[in-house]
Amino acid sequence: MKALQYREIGSRPEVVSIPDPVVGPGQVLLTVTAAGVCHSDEFIMGLPAEQYVYGLPLTLGHEGAGIVEAVGAGVSGVRPGDAVAVYGPWGCGRCLMCARGEENYCLNAQADGIRPPGLGAPGAMAEYMIVDDERHLVPLGGLDPVKNVSLTDAGLTPYHAIKTSLPKLGAGTTAVVIGTGGLGHVGIQILRAISGATVIALDVNQEKLDLATEVGAQHTLLSNPDAVAAVRELTGGRGANAVFDFVGVQPTVELAGAMAATDGDVTIVGIGGGALPVGFGRVAYDVAVRAPYWGSRSELIEVLDLARSGAVEVEIETYTLDEAPKAYERLHAGAIRGRAVIIPNA
Repeated sequence: MKALQYREIGSRPEVVSIPDPVVGPGQVLLTVTAAGVCHSDEFIMGLPAEQYVYGLPLTLGHEGAGIVEAVGAGVSGVRPGDAVAVYGPWGCGRCLMCARGEENYCLNAQADGIRPPGLGAPGAMAEYMIVDDERHLVPLGGLDPVKNVSLTDAGLTPYHAIKTSLPKLGAGTTAVVIGTGGLGHVGIQILRAISGATVIALDVNQEKLDLATEVGAQHTLLSNPDAVAAVRELTGGRGANAVFDFVGVQPTVELAGAMAATDGDVTIVGIGGGALPVGFGRVAYDVAVRAPYWGSRSELIEVLDLARSGAVEVEIETYTLDEAPKAYERLHAGAIRGRAVIIPNA
């Protein structure tokens, strides 16, 4: 079969031919219908050799959807022909966090060598993929896999971040979204759907801010130091009750901290390497700073329900598997509008 792989440190991903996977006991074989392109892929492919721990060659794609092709011994919850989305943050299934459905915070994954698809295990950017356990599959329930595959990360990650801050986002409150790309433009829609907050979106150019307006942001600002005063003005001097930084570089993290209101939340979702000093006088009183990771399986079900209701829709560009390297070139250049989706069996 064809697959998109990262094969050498510092190289760009390439389409190669590899053997078809064979399903084992407890596993599920999918014919892949869609796979999402993510900045996390760019992050790991940019790591130097001494920091790279994901194995080579690596079949990319941690956002996946497919049709069940075959099941291994002991699998009873899905059957061939089922249309499913892949829950990506695989865990051990035994620890306290996994028992709560929060495999994204599995306590044993690192020690047991458990890696998500596309981030250590073979991913979805191939004609077929193996899912290690049926519990990591969620029914699509009639959703178009191409339009909605990105929700497995670009929807689930902001949903998890926002849901934790919901007690602070009732009527009359303000939420700031920094970065309106793949995750941020979905985050804006989630905020509008499940919170009472007014949404202010920040990004670096007007094209990205136009997308933010299209998906529901009530105010847009260029992401620069002037944005802090602008947010204070829009909130009557109070600041934002919650700030969600989907970029995570040092300048955006500092903006987030500066515009957070007393008792506000700062949630650093982006993996740009920024850090926010926390201490008396560094941020407003009782500001909470979090750095969450992905989301739970139950939250993925809720995100797909939002999509089914029409409350959330991902802006996508589509590519065949042979065109996948071009998608990563556009991602690297910051030229993707929303999210890029690979259709391996187009």
